[in-house]
Amino acid sequence: MAADKLMDFDKALELFEPVLGFEVHVELNTETKMFSDAPNPANDANHGAEPNTLIAPVDMGLPGSLPVVNATAVRSSISLGLALGCSIAESSRFARKNYFYPDLGKNYQISQYDEPIAYEGSVEVELEDGTLVTIPVERAHMEEDAGKLTHMGGATGRIQGAEYSLVDYNRAGVPLVEIVTKPIFGAEHRAPEYAKAYIAAIRDIVRALGISEARLERGNLRCDANVSLRPRGQEKLGTRTETKNVNSMRSVERAVRYEIQRQAQILADGGSIIQETRHWHEDTGVTSPGRPKSDADDYRYFPEPDLMPVEPSRELVEELRAALPEQPVARRRRLKADWGFTDLEFQDVRNGGLVDVVEATIAAGAAPAAARKWWTGEITRVANAQERDAAELVSPENVAALQLLVDDGTLTDKLARQVLEGVIAGEGTPQQVVDARGLAVVSDDGALLAAIDEAFAAQPDVLAKIKDGKVQAAGAVIGAVMKAMKGQADAARVRELILERAAQ
Repeated sequence: MAADKLMDFDKALELFEPVLGFEVHVELNTETKMFSDAPNPANDANHGAEPNTLIAPVDMGLPGSLPVVNATAVRSSISLGLALGCSIAESSRFARKNYFYPDLGKNYQISQYDEPIAYEGSVEVELEDGTLVTIPVERAHMEEDAGKLTHMGGATGRIQGAEYSLVDYNRAGVPLVEIVTKPIFGAEHRAPEYAKAYIAAIRDIVRALGISEARLERGNLRCDANVSLRPRGQEKLGTRTETKNVNSMRSVERAVRYEIQRQAQILADGGSIIQETRHWHEDTGVTSPGRPKSDADDYRYFPEPDLMPVEPSRELVEELRAALPEQPVARRRRLKADWGFTDLEFQDVRNGGLVDVVEATIAAGAAPAAARKWWTGEITRVANAQERDAAELVSPENVAALQLLVDDGTLTDKLARQVLEGVIAGEGTPQQVVDARGLAVVSDDGALLAAIDEAFAAQPDVLAKIKDGKVQAAGAVIGAVMKAMKGQADAARVRELILERAAQ
């Protein structure tokens, strides 16, 4: 595949105005699928199940099988619509979206077309510098997911060059909510940042609602990013491309930037943009052509004849509205003020997705500054090294317990890092690791004084220097004592005892 010619990003923005749009698919964590009683593999308990073991006749498209709507999925969809500021339709209808789906046995998808469950909303998004922008939402509609194809026999694992494909229907029929924005204007140079921040906002909302794990790396949350350019001063929108199923916030940001640069170069060279889907390649950082993008008419939508309209009562809608959690943006701003963090200090917590665990650590008894230090420092470092999520390594309660041991003098910061290592390795609670490894600080002044006297005996000139007022010479003795104590001493206390000894 020949490399695309790219225009300098700043130059592209001088010539063209970017217009964005996003279609985000959220897998709901219901116990069963959207239209059958088969287990839902979007749940962690079913993740990694053997292929074609979480299925029912409806998922396979077997003759005579009929869909039944998952009531919990409907409630979750309404809650999400309300959290997006949408109106909830008094009546919405499912439709058949006809398209060649090799991984949907029916060969069509049950979705919603002109009668979605939620419509006309907006999402407040916070950029990295704290700027708030409003993203308009056109609709949020219910549908089912497709299965998964594994292409065999080729060199790349892609369909091109494969000898055959295997179909896994486990994911077929998983409940989805698709959130579709209206065209987004005014992003300009911050267009890539808008993309990343919007996906983060949707992730935070669905996690706050408890309706999805929203893990991009597992496909619980997937983004299709639409990008078009129009010459400065032109009213007519340009032709858009749709980069499909980008699976990380950083990749969404990079894909939008790449498409702006690619499209700008084509237009500047006198070419035209093809309305098509594009695939993002994480390894090379480029997009490549997929298929010509279909319009609604191409899908031959018509009402799903086997399902009745969804008509939630106003009482149910108001019940779900009353149960909505605090909006993530408002919650973050409240917590930042409560914790007394600067913008920069809170940015580390927010950008790392650590707000929940830091809040839980503080609730368990740690001071805000200490909780932030552990989660954005040592725990994140270990998580990055192990390519794991920081919240999976250690519980907030154990982090708070670890900090308590530092606060009461049982541990130094250095010893605490060793204890954290043991906790992450599964050796028990912080106290259990301290006991098992014998890591507590030596607090017996007698033992410390004995080590100090040994150090003075080995370095008699140091004592004379300290007596002459050269207190910086105490560093050599402190080092010797810490070595003798195997690091299990409070250096500040050792220094106090050294100066007391020298004054005698």
